[in-house]
Amino acid sequence: MSANRVDGNLWIRRYHPAPDAAVRLVCLPHAGGSASYFFPVSKELSPDFDVLAVQYPGRQDRRDERCMDSIAELADAVTAVLLPVTDRPVVLFGHSMGATLAFEVARRLERRGIVPLALLASGRRAPSRHRDEGVHRRSDDEIVAELKALSGTKAEVLGDEELLRMVLPAIRSDYKAAETYRYVEGPPLSTPIQAHFGVDDPRVSRDEAAAWAEHTTGPFELHSYPGGHFYLNDEAPRVIEAIAKVGASVGP
Repeated sequence: MSANRVDGNLWIRRYHPAPDAAVRLVCLPHAGGSASYFFPVSKELSPDFDVLAVQYPGRQDRRDERCMDSIAELADAVTAVLLPVTDRPVVLFGHSMGATLAFEVARRLERRGIVPLALLASGRRAPSRHRDEGVHRRSDDEIVAELKALSGTKAEVLGDEELLRMVLPAIRSDYKAAETYRYVEGPPLSTPIQAHFGVDDPRVSRDEAAAWAEHTTGPFELHSYPGGHFYLNDEAPRVIEAIAKVGASVGP
């Protein structure tokens, strides 16, 4: 069994185990992303945080599994996996599609009486702000062009036709999940929310990021950074600092 899994669970990667940490950080990747995207975050925050990176089906070591093309289905599955590890405060951190997923996981946890310590939504407009983008309905070449425009996929993958054939089904499925998601009215979260976004992101305006405030009765913070949709690649230290401050509120 791989040492970076939690009890052999296919959904969770624990790259730097810190079982005695006071806080658990759950990281949810972007469309087409994988748990390994958060390896640097795990390295920086361990051992102060027990960092759990979520691995969606249909990619890397889960490539033979059926992709899930619904945020609701993903949220149900992730929530079920997380329930056994909510014995200490949990911070949810999602980028792009992962931010929407984190929101829906937070809703499900709160219905069970578990209020996350914070939700950090990165590179994603508020759930109530919809755009009809339809990337998942485009041709393979058009999806590749979208990935290049957003700079979210490694250049070596985009230039390798065999690798692309392997990852495009998961990317298309994730885009479908993100683009067919529709916010269902309900009570706002009690969980504090932070929205983080790149000022040049074509997918998120300042107003759309600020609208996350409508989804919580708790504190809200808005953080902007230089860069586009994947501002996080260059601004990770500042985002990691924001996460660390949340954890510091728990105390020793």
